Formats: sequence, C-alpha cells, structure tokens
Amino acid sequence: MKKYDVIVIGAGPAGYVAAIRSAQLGMKTACIESYRNKHGEPALGGTCLNVGCIPSKALLDSSDQYYRLLNTFPEHGIKAEKVTLDVEAMIARKDQIVRDMTGGIRQLFAANKVEWLQGHGKLLDGKVVEFTPHEGEPERLQAENVILATGSTPIELSAVPLDGERVVDSSGALEFTSVPKRLGIIGAGVIGLEMGSVWSRLGSQVVLLEAQTEFLAAADTRIAREALRQFERQGLDIRLGARVTGSKVTSRNVTITYEDDKGEQTLTVDKVIVAVGRRPNTEHLFADDSNLLLDERGFIHVDEQCRTNIPGVYAIGDVVRGPMLAHKGSEEGIMVAEIIAGKPGFVNYNTIPWVIYTDPEIAWVGRTEQALKAAGIPVKSGTFNFAANGRARAMQSTAGLVKIVAHAETDRILGVHVIGPMASELIAEAVVAMEYGASSEDLARTIHAHPTLSETVREAALSVHKQAIHKAN
Repeated sequence: MKKYDVIVIGAGPAGYVAAIRSAQLGMKTACIESYRNKHGEPALGGTCLNVGCIPSKALLDSSDQYYRLLNTFPEHGIKAEKVTLDVEAMIARKDQIVRDMTGGIRQLFAANKVEWLQGHGKLLDGKVVEFTPHEGEPERLQAENVILATGSTPIELSAVPLDGERVVDSSGALEFTSVPKRLGIIGAGVIGLEMGSVWSRLGSQVVLLEAQTEFLAAADTRIAREALRQFERQGLDIRLGARVTGSKVTSRNVTITYEDDKGEQTLTVDKVIVAVGRRPNTEHLFADDSNLLLDERGFIHVDEQCRTNIPGVYAIGDVVRGPMLAHKGSEEGIMVAEIIAGKPGFVNYNTIPWVIYTDPEIAWVGRTEQALKAAGIPVKSGTFNFAANGRARAMQSTAGLVKIVAHAETDRILGVHVIGPMASELIAEAVVAMEYGASSEDLARTIHAHPTLSETVREAALSVHKQAIHKAN
C-alpha cells in the first residue's frame, strides 16, 4: 500500500493550497481531485476556478466594459457607433482565463512535487484512502494525515428542477451563448446578484425572486438599503418575500409560480437561474466505518483548528462551518498544513472579508452595527459618501459609502462596511487594521494619498469622532 505524509481530497482553493503548503514543509503529499471540465478534461481548482469565482469575475468585467461603452463613455467624450455584442467570444475569453488559472495550479503542483491523483477519493477507517481513478480499478493509500476539502455544490429546488437548458444552476449561468430577453433568478444573494448584474448589463430584463423579506440580511442594514436602491435604479427587479412553489417548462419559456404577501403570483421568463445557496459536498466522501462525525446541518464537525473527531483527519473549506469563501478555505488549508508539520497554525475568523462583485461592489469585514447592538456592545459609527471623493468623481463612480463601526469606549474597530467603487480592494486596509487591533483614531491619523478612493476610509474613520473634513459632521 502506497504511503503518504498527507493526502488531500479535493483540489479547490482549500485543498490545493493545503497540498502545496504541505509539500513546501517537506511532507510527501498527494492531492485527489475528481473534477472534469466541460470538455471532459481533468482540472484542478475546484468550483472557484472552473465554474465559480474566476469565470464569474471574467464575465462581470466583460459585461461592465460593454455597459460602460454604451452608457457612460459618452460623458467622457468617447463615442462609438454600431457597437455589437459577441457573447460567444465573451464566453471564450472566460474559458481561456479559466484554462490559464487551472494550468497554473498544475505547474505549482509539479514545482512543489505534489502528486495529482485524478479520480475519486474516499476516507476509510484507519486513515486509509480509497482512490478510484477515472479509468482503472480502486486502490488503497495509507496516510499519516488526511485533509478533506471537497467543497460545496449548488442546492437544487424540487419546485424548479434543473434541465440544463432553460433552468440552470450557477455553473450553467456562465455558459449562455446568447442574452435571454427575460431572465428569472431564484435567490438574491451573492451569486444571484452577480449573475443578475452580468446579464442585465448585456440587455436582459432580470427578475430576482428572494424568499427572505430582508435584503442582504448578512450585511449592515445601511449598506443593504443603499445596495437595493442602486440595483433597482440599474433595472434589476428584486422581489422580496417571494417563495417559489412551482414551475412549468416549455420549448419557449419557463413559468414560475411563487407566493408573496399578495398571494399566488406567476412569472414567465426565457431562462431561470437557481441560486439559493450551496451545501457541503460530502456524498461518497467517507465510509460508514470511518466514524467521521457530521454536525446537524451536514457539515463535517471540526474544532477551531479544523480537526475532525478522527485523530490525523482534518476538514477545511466549504465542508466545514463558517462562510463558504475561497479565501477562508485557503487560510484553513495553510493552518492545517502547518499544524501537521508541528508549527503554530491559526485563522482569525473575525477578520475574514466578504465581497459581492456587483457595481457598486459591496464588501465588509467584522460585525454589523445591528449585530453589535443586539449583543449589547456599545458602539459608535462614522460614514463617508463616495460622492464627496475626488477620485470617485473623476471615475464617474460616486454611488455608495464607507461605514466604520467602533467600540464606544475603547474605539477599537469592530466592523468596516463598504459599498462603492473597488470595495473589494478597499476592504483590505480594514482587514489589516482590524488584524492589528487598530482604533478608528489610528486609521484616521494614517495619511492617505490624494486623490484616491482610499481617502473615503480615512474620512469615515474621522467621522466616527465627528471630525471628517469633507462632510458636515
């Protein structure tokens, strides 16, 4: 039986990072991945690189370029005639980016001597892993340590079954070769909003049906209100409190039945994207006699350092508690590899940033003001609007604001919330500040270059103490 120091099952952002770091630390490492891309080829990177984070951002950027060319470039004095849209070329560009990124991981595996095993991995008793290649017979591998990192899969709705043509999940939403005239999206969370933004910019009439009555409940309430206002101004039709009950698919369209506070409603669209969340991908991952423990929601039970109930077996990423974010999984992968190597490993779950790549972008780190107040923690907050920022005005991206929430007594920053241009980049400053336990005064006294978007962060910090220069306090 072939033996390894570490066997990682899953090669998404959690698994491939864990494998590379394990190899860097001198351990004999194998990584098992069963994923095949749409061409049937084995590919590394998991959902994120193949049908998630990376391809969606590629389409978001392409659609943004097209939208700006038609709607905002003329104000810059840039005019174009007979603009055409080639969706197939857009998809091809997205696919090339995916190939480049996944190919890069293959090169990193080779450079770090990580053995890539193409097929299915299953945890057996005694830290034995059954590996079944795509072509061939199963074999058993022995590991000193096993890391489970099989990610998540989209949740399906029995009321709206997928058919891969008119009703698709988030992966199918990346493969449209033409713009639907009317597009229905079930779920107005991160995935629904991003996919809705892509196809709305390209000309589709987008309707989002969200069962929750509160929009973006995880976000700060002020940020969520501003986001809803901006999205509706862009033409997204967001219907809250809409619980989908059924659907009927024909050769021409899809009719969705849903209930809201007015009773039963129907919506007829050309295509439907089901984006109601994801579930941990643990099916066929472990044998019953392995005695691996799951929690009440179906996630693999782990402690703060991602140890399962089985000594020497760890689980990371989307299969365990916490937000289903690629960077969270990657950090857990590094932590576990370092713990296995006898080094200290730690993830600060209080400083994990969240990002929604819409326009305006939405990002936050730490806790919301409403959550802090509900917990009885005294807070004070400050805000600053991008409309008063010179760089934002020059970019013609003035929608949104920065909000900083600090402890009312110690002034320590407890949460930073941004909606506006490049929020995904601006939030990094807040993460660093919180990681070092900074106060809002620390951030307010930090010199920021002018003119930059980052000045909004400093002004929001100043506003906590009613000292902002470029707003009436």
